[in-house]
Amino acid sequence: MTATMTTDDVLLSLLRRLTGDEKHAPSAHSTLDVLWVLYDRVLRITPDTVDAPDRDRFLLSKGHGPAAYYAVLAAKGFIPAEWLDDLGGWASRLGHHPDRTLIPGVEIGTGSLGHGLGLAVGTALGLRAQGLLEPRTFVLLGDAELDEGSNHEAIAYAAATRLPLTAIVIDNQSSSLGWPGGIAARFIEWGVSIVDGRDRDAIEQALLRRDRDRPNVVVATVDKKGS
Repeated sequence: MTATMTTDDVLLSLLRRLTGDEKHAPSAHSTLDVLWVLYDRVLRITPDTVDAPDRDRFLLSKGHGPAAYYAVLAAKGFIPAEWLDDLGGWASRLGHHPDRTLIPGVEIGTGSLGHGLGLAVGTALGLRAQGLLEPRTFVLLGDAELDEGSNHEAIAYAAATRLPLTAIVIDNQSSSLGWPGGIAARFIEWGVSIVDGRDRDAIEQALLRRDRDRPNVVVATVDKKGS
């Protein structure tokens, strides 16, 4: 990063290199600030520790429109910036959904909505079973994913087993069904934080909260989809 370029300048310049998936641009941009805070301030993982047993785990359940994810990975040195110029190409490692076998640092292949939270529960449970108590598990979801019933089971199981994981829900009011009391009301017996999804300091503070005896959810509100 040069002295004359801000973090936002760098991220936006990287995002502009990703073309061919413009229809998912709102999905990508809604996650950008949360992803940057995770990788710049919170996650204990680097390009050199992507396979370390004690690394933090981040799962992108919101796998549609991963442009912001790829831009952040490039900004932090996990992938070469040149990869961004061939999104979805025949020989490209960067598909329209992330592939854990092709991209360093990606923990799961995603795109089928509603699977990520259950996978995060399994990841946190597996770490605890191995006695790995320091690594943290984070999962990023879209609010519309909560229409999938599998999430209700994952929410209930994580609370019942008091798993130390953190779910982040991007709330851009795109859910078809909604929930009485809003998104936070779905996460019964979880620790809850509601933040402005563009306020990086507030996002950081919420993500650094660590309850070892229960799961946490951070609801990050952004502009309504389509507005």
